[in-house]
Amino acid sequence: MAYLLNYSRYPVSSKLYDPRLAYSMHLALSEDGKTFEALNHNSGVLFGLATENEDGSLNPKCLKSTCLFALKEGGYGVVCIRTAAEGEPDEQSIGKVLFYTTKDLVVYENKGFVQADDIHVMKVRCILDEAKGVYVLTWMNGYAEWKQASFADIENIVLSDVTVCAPLKEEELAVDIPGAVPENVIEITAEEADYLRKKLLTPSNVAMELPKEVTVSSKEELLALRATARYSDGTTAKKRIDWELSDVDFTIPGIYEISGTIHQDHYEFPVAFDRADPCIGKWNGKYYFIATNDADFNHTLYIREADSIPELVNAKEHLILDSTTHEGIGGLLWAPEFHIVEDKMYIFHAATPGPFFEEESHVLKLKDGGDMTKKEDWERPIRVVKADGSNICEMGKEITLDMTCFEWEGSYYAIWSQRQFLPKDLGAWLYIAKLNPKEPWKLLTEPVVLSKPDYSWANNHTFVDEGPFSLVVGDKLYITYSSAAVDSSYVVNYMSIEAGKDLLTPANWFKNPYPVFTSRSVEGEFGTGHNAYVEDEYGDIWNTYHARPGVDGVRSSGIRRVHFDIDGVPRLDMTEELDVNPLLRDVKMTLIVK
Repeated sequence: MAYLLNYSRYPVSSKLYDPRLAYSMHLALSEDGKTFEALNHNSGVLFGLATENEDGSLNPKCLKSTCLFALKEGGYGVVCIRTAAEGEPDEQSIGKVLFYTTKDLVVYENKGFVQADDIHVMKVRCILDEAKGVYVLTWMNGYAEWKQASFADIENIVLSDVTVCAPLKEEELAVDIPGAVPENVIEITAEEADYLRKKLLTPSNVAMELPKEVTVSSKEELLALRATARYSDGTTAKKRIDWELSDVDFTIPGIYEISGTIHQDHYEFPVAFDRADPCIGKWNGKYYFIATNDADFNHTLYIREADSIPELVNAKEHLILDSTTHEGIGGLLWAPEFHIVEDKMYIFHAATPGPFFEEESHVLKLKDGGDMTKKEDWERPIRVVKADGSNICEMGKEITLDMTCFEWEGSYYAIWSQRQFLPKDLGAWLYIAKLNPKEPWKLLTEPVVLSKPDYSWANNHTFVDEGPFSLVVGDKLYITYSSAAVDSSYVVNYMSIEAGKDLLTPANWFKNPYPVFTSRSVEGEFGTGHNAYVEDEYGDIWNTYHARPGVDGVRSSGIRRVHFDIDGVPRLDMTEELDVNPLLRDVKMTLIVK
């Protein structure tokens, strides 16, 4: 048995932890019911969902007075109050309480509102009365009047026996979690607690395994050997080993005692100052790095070339595009990405003739046989259009940016961010369409809205979903994307879909309800966002992203290995020390040369 604390947090500031983050449900675990460990980096797991107006604009919402309770049929329920954007009473849900259910305490299903009172509900609690087989709902309204009612079915909530009752007495909880405002504690099983730790705590390397002895006939055979790194959540990863072999002669049979070090590429953050939206691509056996150049206010795109990803950090930069290269391609050269479409290399990026409100997605093609680092070997960028050649949106009223491209089940797709500013700013939404691989600046299908910044963490400071990028894991497609303002509130989340489902049907996608990479994920990195993936020659997946070295630091690029959790979901918060325990790096083995 374990104890689960449900809590919210006090808002700190707009830069560190503001109401749209603080007013959400947070979780912490305890073995004794007294000392609790915050989960998910002391960040929320259940957030308010915006309502939508007829014109498509959103009304941000938060959650307060969350209460966890057990369900008769297993699993758990949550009852709470929905508030307006900054935690103030919500005029759209007067007298209502909101219910959720969950099977695993990680993903929650919205069950909708129940009308409990005629005026605002200020506090709410719910418990399961096992003896009577009913749920008891207790709340305090805006007149400080306490009421109570019961219901029998969480799937069809009908309140009965509504009565005025005495004020609810709750045990005061003192927890040593920064900013925590305790709500309630429930008992959960050891198995449920174990799953929460595995999902909501960053895994750490706890063991390194390799054979005590190995027989090989060549050095290459030895170097192909991998150690198995085991992690606190039960997952594993294969690791290369840098062996000390000065005393080994692979031409003479013999037995050797050898030592080595678990190989780990080191990327000290940041790997590039003033470079945002980074992307690494592979082409003809080499690696290339490109990013938005904040240092000159986004007027140039530079490429770095190297034989390996680590060598890109200090590689020479080559200018391939600037705001004077082509007429009509001015400043704000944003979010460049490498994409290979039917064996041809392209760079998807955004550009404008000049004004911000004319920023649109473009495709830059490498000439056949061209050199990636030579400016003259890249053709003129082409603005992305619909299948009939018409514009995706009206320039000057809407912008498009952060377009990404990927192949899935035999078709190519594009996902991009599009924002209407006139006649009303609707925020940035993600759109998806099939892409013409012969002319990848043309869509094959009509754009479909895939995601809006509806969660409170996504509309924090501004309404933005942007920066999508794909990652295939087995038979599942993941799209990570960034949300909120590009300040310290910037975060990364993901959507996923299984093979065989139609990507152009939004209902087929699972949208994770809480961000997976934030300013709280890694100490000293703020406003983490706009990431991309690359696989190296050894099969490891690397995440490139930008963050700020300090709350007000410049956007700068980072690189970190992608780990996969117990459900195969990519984790972006595993630092080098957690990935490879420094105390486990040194290894020894008996080598038999035959």
